[in-house]
Amino acid sequence: MTEQSQQTAEAVTPISDASAPAVPDLRASENYFNRELSHLDFNYRVLQQAMDDTHPLINRLIFCCIFSSNMDEFFEIRVAGLRQQMKYGREIVGPDGILPEQLLNDISRVAHEYIQEQYEILNDTLIPAMEEEGIHFVRRRDWTQAQADWVRRYFEDEILPVVSPIGLDPSHPFPRLVNKSLNFIVELDGKDAFGRETGMAIVPAPRSLPRLVRLPDDICNGGDNLVFLSSMIHAHADELFPGMEVKGCYQFRLTRNADLELEDDLEDLASALRGELLSRRFGDGVRLEVADNCPQPLIDLLLAEFKLTERELYRVHGPVNLTRLMAVSSLVDRPDLVYPGFSPTVPKTLRNHEVIFDAIRQKPILMLHPYQSFTPVVDFLRQAARDPQVLAIRQTLYRTGADSEIVDALMDAARRGKEVTAVIELRARFDEAENLELASRLQEAGVIVVYGVVGYKTHSKMILIVRREEGRLKRYVHLGTGNYHAGNARLYTDYSYLSCDEALGDDVNKLFQQLTGMGKALKVKKLFHAPFTLHDRLIDLIDREAEHGEAGHVIIKVNALTEPRLMEALYRASQAGTRVDMIIRGICCLRPGVPGLSDNIHVRSIVGRFLEHTRVYYFANGGRSEVYCSSADGMTRNLVNRVEVAFPVEDPELVKRLRDDLETYLADNCQSWELQPDGRYIQNQPGPEEERFASQLVLLDRLSAQ
Repeated sequence: MTEQSQQTAEAVTPISDASAPAVPDLRASENYFNRELSHLDFNYRVLQQAMDDTHPLINRLIFCCIFSSNMDEFFEIRVAGLRQQMKYGREIVGPDGILPEQLLNDISRVAHEYIQEQYEILNDTLIPAMEEEGIHFVRRRDWTQAQADWVRRYFEDEILPVVSPIGLDPSHPFPRLVNKSLNFIVELDGKDAFGRETGMAIVPAPRSLPRLVRLPDDICNGGDNLVFLSSMIHAHADELFPGMEVKGCYQFRLTRNADLELEDDLEDLASALRGELLSRRFGDGVRLEVADNCPQPLIDLLLAEFKLTERELYRVHGPVNLTRLMAVSSLVDRPDLVYPGFSPTVPKTLRNHEVIFDAIRQKPILMLHPYQSFTPVVDFLRQAARDPQVLAIRQTLYRTGADSEIVDALMDAARRGKEVTAVIELRARFDEAENLELASRLQEAGVIVVYGVVGYKTHSKMILIVRREEGRLKRYVHLGTGNYHAGNARLYTDYSYLSCDEALGDDVNKLFQQLTGMGKALKVKKLFHAPFTLHDRLIDLIDREAEHGEAGHVIIKVNALTEPRLMEALYRASQAGTRVDMIIRGICCLRPGVPGLSDNIHVRSIVGRFLEHTRVYYFANGGRSEVYCSSADGMTRNLVNRVEVAFPVEDPELVKRLRDDLETYLADNCQSWELQPDGRYIQNQPGPEEERFASQLVLLDRLSAQ
């Protein structure tokens, strides 16, 4: 067992066969894993991809960077939330029963080990492998004279004019540093021009400058040669303090609480959000990263300044922000070291019809991105904008991206006189500022913009198009599991569903009425929608499957599972003999494989080239299979505190297609990790006579051939 696995196992109490009661208490804390520790486990699985040499080298480096980005958000939101609970005495205990103070200790222990391993992977494996491929991170001690001269010119021309060193004295208090910014603490000796002898200064690295710079080829001996901005500042720190001696210069980075808190009784959500966004950059500190050669007295000074302890301190051997290493992929031209490109396909029925509405009328269309192109979704809106028979368009927007063809199509439709309504979720985490700007652009074009419902994030993915055909109005819908973001559609796996089913169109119309108007919840026929029916209906379907006993089969593919009532229903199904296969990318609080409790539950996580993002709920239903795709994960926030939608896929061919996709994930023997009863994740490996079966590659081959 690895140290990581041991730590995860220590965070829960194992159930032994001898101690297990005849009828387990479904709500007992030992039957659940902790949400935050499970979240860390997922981040660790991402990090392990950096050691998997079946991925191209630069992509392995990117996995290492993604781990950093994931950990940043984990501290900004999850750790910050726990600290807030402690600060205000509002401690919340989950189904696992671990108190926040103990949980913060467990998180610190596990996170320290993972981050130390991350830097070992970077320094001992990835950088040497890149050196062998001619990609060099040139250290200061290895600069040639020509390179040192070039760096000096770069420092004087690009860095010195924008950097602002800040001496620390009574008239220059410790500066308020921006969340996750690169900074240096500098030890000084001597007096400045005013006779001050402070001995200490802070140098914030200019945020406008790249953290990684390519050296010109004509001053290097071949290959790709890169130098860190931090190395340049280190090399010329003395020029920032003329006449004084720089005794030491050490990089550090502070991670702050970045969660937003908004009251429910707001008069103007947009104005309140703009105010909160300003404070996000300067929330309470939650983590301090420092160079591992930084002297302890300077570390103590920083900890005291940010009101942190050794528990929140991370000494790192390398750059304090590895996320910026993602720039390598754009600074070097090595197609042999990245994933080979591919062309997403378009379903044949769409290729055979010039007008997309004609294709949808023929039969509903299901697409799996990124294997299948996102372009038909954009075309759906583009054609609607220009079609004189289209009268109205309604759409939810959660994340769309700054340059969005979707948004352009909505604006074009409004300018052409169509009734266009956009329900924009302003509180999409870390996209709030972009969504505020998006709302303004749409309003200027004549789009009716609403912000959903205060207190309930609008996370559902819906488009409704009303078109006049043969003297009557017909509704066309797009429903999805992912965001209307073309960039994400190339990286995330998500389903898109296009239909003109009358009942489905009526349901989507009613949901838009609820979002834009006011009144009682309207009864819908086919959709399950949170916060009203989705939660209970999923539990009902699981309980119905349990009635089939050993003949029953539930397959659920989501990003996370934390909701207690849903997990209890799955435990009941297992106890009834029903097989439950869970494909859960990230957090899983359910404990599989426990005798008498969850013998029939199997949980796996798929981690690979694409971020698994589809949400699918499959029920065998005695041979009459039912399958639902959804915007919702199995989390309390999705099922209780958000506006979400689950939509049925009823066409027999598409039901079979979805079942085949799920079976493909369940057959994966190299990119899948199995969750054990003690909390360990074990990566599946092909048997001696088995071929490698990577689900994402199989789906890529299968769908590219259509």
